[in-house]
Amino acid sequence: MNGLLQLCARIDAFSRLTGRLIAWLVLATVLISVATAFGRKLGMGNNGWLEVQWYLFSAVFLLGAAHTLEQDRHVRVDVLAKRWSPRVRAGIDLVGHLAFLLPLILVLAWLGWHDFRQTWMSGEVSADAGGLIRWPVKLLIPLGFGLLALQVLSEVGKRLAVLVRGEAS
Repeated sequence: MNGLLQLCARIDAFSRLTGRLIAWLVLATVLISVATAFGRKLGMGNNGWLEVQWYLFSAVFLLGAAHTLEQDRHVRVDVLAKRWSPRVRAGIDLVGHLAFLLPLILVLAWLGWHDFRQTWMSGEVSADAGGLIRWPVKLLIPLGFGLLALQVLSEVGKRLAVLVRGEAS
């Protein structure tokens, strides 16, 4: 069990690092948004910069989901969960992660990979004047769900430890 928990700790550390790096994309998005707004007012608008904002916004949410799960900041119904023991909560989380969350993530990652491959192979470009190539933003989908799947496996390991040995997650 110690080896499993060490692996979980490494995955958690990776998710925290990813989250800290992704946080800088929020600043970049805001700065680009401000510059784009000023550019439009000065008659120097560019659709490419609008799409960069969209790409960065997508990266924040898709790549930041694993960090959100690791920090336990996702949406949950705490009204009941606060009254349950750690073992009951761990059991419910374990079932939820394995029966619902992980299968959904794997399907979405697979579909995202398929969509990315089609975009890559076709060389799809935005239809807007000055628009960007689309494959980088499409790659964020399987990458983000892959990171989330890794974090779900860490959460499963920690919940197993609670159930087996009563260790805090």
